[in-house]
Amino acid sequence: MAKWGQGDPRWIVEERADATNVNNWHWTERDATSWSKRKLKEVLEGLVVEGEAGRCEIGDLKHVEGEASCNSRKGKLIFFYEWNLRLSWKGTVKESGEKHKGSVEIPNLSEENEVDDTEINVSKKKGEGDVLKELMRTEGTTKVREALRDYLKALKTEFTLGMILPTKAAAVGQELATERKPSGSPVQDSVTPQALDMVGVKIPTVRIHMREVFNSPADELYSIFTKKELVQKFSQCPAVIEAEKGGKLQMFEGCVSGEYTELVPSQRLVLKWRCRSWPEEHYATVALTFQDLAAQSELELECKGVPVSHEESTRQCWKKQYFEQIHLLLQQSKDSME
Repeated sequence: MAKWGQGDPRWIVEERADATNVNNWHWTERDATSWSKRKLKEVLEGLVVEGEAGRCEIGDLKHVEGEASCNSRKGKLIFFYEWNLRLSWKGTVKESGEKHKGSVEIPNLSEENEVDDTEINVSKKKGEGDVLKELMRTEGTTKVREALRDYLKALKTEFTLGMILPTKAAAVGQELATERKPSGSPVQDSVTPQALDMVGVKIPTVRIHMREVFNSPADELYSIFTKKELVQKFSQCPAVIEAEKGGKLQMFEGCVSGEYTELVPSQRLVLKWRCRSWPEEHYATVALTFQDLAAQSELELECKGVPVSHEESTRQCWKKQYFEQIHLLLQQSKDSME
């Protein structure tokens, strides 16, 4: 047995503040099933297929069965996914104006097959309109394969952000580079990496700064962050929302949690906020400022205390899971009123 301090450095965990997965050597696993169901729905539903025969549109994802996960071992990511999908479609024949509907089945989307080799079956309800079935079988199948590639790309990039932790050497190098950055350097709006803070667990952190304009007044946008039913609508998950000082916050099936620390209706929200993958007990401070701009409103986000290794994944979380989904919710609300 090696003496203390002389063993394989890959197993030395005391050198990291979070004491986990040094140099990415250990096996870690993240369940991607719920995330995948939302992403498959996002990329497939609403696809439009047009041709000389007419126009078709993919409807609901009627059936989604399977699972997905991502594993990290020795700094490499390994993906497992297996899906059985069924979608509805409807279309209109260009010449006659006849309307027809059918389904698209994908019986085995998995890592064992390339997307181009994945079986895609198109069917149509009885009656005329075979020209639409042929349109879906050709152009429609191409569109569906493109959407499946988008899902797999997102699985391997968007979902996995933050899974590969920086090694100690990389983290030290990043700190040194930050310290040496000239004070007069221009600062990007999205991230200010020179602002290293020590918050909660003593680890190097950064401050993220983002701005987004929404097609809603400030009071409505404020409500989307403080009313449980609206949070659940845009996040598409059950949530715990106790919008009062000291009240708890939990979203995205526990992936995000925190506490409300300051509430100024229609103007400002301050939260203790963390992602589940962060070092235990470490929280960032999130300040959301709402400003009316005629029929629109601007949201300014300042997220202070984000672990250096989770900078990009946190930015993507706010962009993809918050901002883009809120835009979608507002558009759906507008469409329903027209």
